[in-house]
Amino acid sequence: MKTFKIVSLQVIDNENIIDIVLEDGLIINKEDGKMTWLIEAYTDKKYYDFFRTAQQMTNDLKVQVIITNEANDPAPFRTHIRCIKLFEKNMSVLLEGHLNVKRNEYAELLLNELVQEGFAGDNLLAEFKNRMRKKTKYPVSKNN
Repeated sequence: MKTFKIVSLQVIDNENIIDIVLEDGLIINKEDGKMTWLIEAYTDKKYYDFFRTAQQMTNDLKVQVIITNEANDPAPFRTHIRCIKLFEKNMSVLLEGHLNVKRNEYAELLLNELVQEGFAGDNLLAEFKNRMRKKTKYPVSKNN
């Protein structure tokens, strides 16, 4: 198994992105042959109702995680909530899931979005660079 620190966690709800403010977090590649990952988010209890509702749903919870450094590409996952533990002021959410798409697909998805928004030429390049720096605000996978 390999363990990494999480610097960003976002839940993708349709086309909306919900930033989960982390106190701390880890992601573990179980290396079990099934490409299974465990994600533990240690966060404020204000997210309890949100995650409890998501835990009771039968469909996957789509999340994207940035690992180790904010400059890294977001990695999209299809997950389900295994456990929620409450503490005095915070809570821990344990998600289990599978990597959704290849990480290098992010740039292609972003470029396609910018072209659809009408960017071209120097404006396209400038906006592409700008959004690449702010990639935590862009859902990596829209079709899963």
